Amino acid sequence: MAIKKIFDGYVERLEILDKDGNYKKDEIPQLSNEDFLKLFELMLKMRLLDQKALNLQRQGRINTYGSLKGQEASQAGLALNLKKSDFIVPSFREHGIMMAMGVPLHLIYALWKGDERGNFHPEGVNCLPPAIPVGSQLLHATGLGMAFKWKNRDEIAVGFSGDGSSSQGDFHEALNFASVFGARTLFFIQNNQYAISVPFSKQTKARSVAQKSLAYEMKSIQVDGNDVLAVYQASKDAVDYIRKGEGPFLIECLTYRMENHTTSDDHTKYRNKEEIEFWAQRDPIDRYRKFLHSNKLIDEEKEKQLVKEIGKWIEEEVEKFESMPKPKATDAVDYVYDELPWYLKEERVFLEEKERENG
Repeated sequence: MAIKKIFDGYVERLEILDKDGNYKKDEIPQLSNEDFLKLFELMLKMRLLDQKALNLQRQGRINTYGSLKGQEASQAGLALNLKKSDFIVPSFREHGIMMAMGVPLHLIYALWKGDERGNFHPEGVNCLPPAIPVGSQLLHATGLGMAFKWKNRDEIAVGFSGDGSSSQGDFHEALNFASVFGARTLFFIQNNQYAISVPFSKQTKARSVAQKSLAYEMKSIQVDGNDVLAVYQASKDAVDYIRKGEGPFLIECLTYRMENHTTSDDHTKYRNKEEIEFWAQRDPIDRYRKFLHSNKLIDEEKEKQLVKEIGKWIEEEVEKFESMPKPKATDAVDYVYDELPWYLKEERVFLEEKERENG
């Protein structure tokens, strides 16, 4: 583990596998062969469900979509350390961890079609609706973590965001409250280098997101977010720390968004070919595949079979998604409040009338 000095404090940076899958044996996490393969399966699921979503969008079967390609190691490495009872508080690029925590894929696709029923998660799946306003969800994660502490609960809350959110006031308010009140909250920041089209160097003068936690006396680490084993180890240490009641923790995963910000974006307008190629050589799945092959944990035939099984699962979920009954017009207002205020009651009546007129 390398130690990187940042201004007047220290932030550790962890990398286990280099871009070619090389490693030092004594740095590899103590995982079973089953768990090593589980990490690979999760990443492949994320990559393939993401590609299917891009295809669906281009075919007009879902709406604007935000790809997670390149960030699979960050989300998979964390997933293996969370309990089903933990709460995740996602932004709009966390469909990988949402799937890993039990949100059915057909509901994730439904949400990207603008169907509010995509947020109706099965009972026992502790996932808040993805937040679109940048950074707002971190306050919700802080609130959950504070509640877990006050109620002496074992659960933790994980708030997700990108590097752009660290320039928002919500980010700093969330960290301050979490630290002051000892919230059982993990702030999981995927620094994918860009706040839409604005590079990290132009949206903050800080050298890292991790160092921003120092002002709040919060433990943090920067980790190579394209190295699933490093993310797993950093997440394990952070989750154990929070579960012991030591306070909140921030992980900055240094990763890269390999696709457009969303399907409404053209990343070639602000990124050059050299940069894209640099990160393509650090693809998280390719890197981990080399590690698995070198340890004879998987071979090409086993991977082909796994890809086939995942593809079948994805197609079944797409069929479920496209077989969902047509949503009601009143879904737009029915799930905002426990009891609707007068103006939404009027709007609901209007929507019902329009729905009847349209058959």
